[in-house]
Amino acid sequence: MAKQYKAVGEEAWKNIEKTNAELFIFTYGSLVVQLVNDYEDYGAVNKQLEKMGYNIGVRLADDILARTRLERCPDFHATAEVISKVGFKIFLNITPTISGWSTDSKEFSLILDDNPLNDFCELPPKAVHDGLWYSNILCGVIRGALEMMQMQVEVHFVRDVLRGDDTSELRVKLVRLLDEEVPAGDD
Repeated sequence: MAKQYKAVGEEAWKNIEKTNAELFIFTYGSLVVQLVNDYEDYGAVNKQLEKMGYNIGVRLADDILARTRLERCPDFHATAEVISKVGFKIFLNITPTISGWSTDSKEFSLILDDNPLNDFCELPPKAVHDGLWYSNILCGVIRGALEMMQMQVEVHFVRDVLRGDDTSELRVKLVRLLDEEVPAGDD
């Protein structure tokens, strides 16, 4: 299955309209700087980045399904593969490594050897000390996309190279499967 998802991600990447990476990275950096100036509290900035990511993820879920015609994942392992090999590939042209599965298969890590959002960025020591997770938008994107797939998850950064770690690691935990709801007026 993993090879199939890798091929789907590669094919979707070839066919998607590309955006200038540097423009995207600098725009994201400007957004984070503006949030820091507006909130003056790194915890609040983290929350806003996560919230923005959630709103993006809700829309990206439909986009991924439309571009790839993938069917619903049979289990959380397949979901992890799609996030890594399809979602990240399509939108950031990276393929994080999946590792650290919990014994109950409800939690895993995504290891980002390369995070394009971190390019051209260096965090001031105060931001690191006070808890800024610069790429926290990714946590929200994953949470929003998986909620659209009827999965309530918790996502957070464990490590980040911008904070002096050797790699960046996101932890994804399945909280529960959501019941499918029929939109109002569609019954």
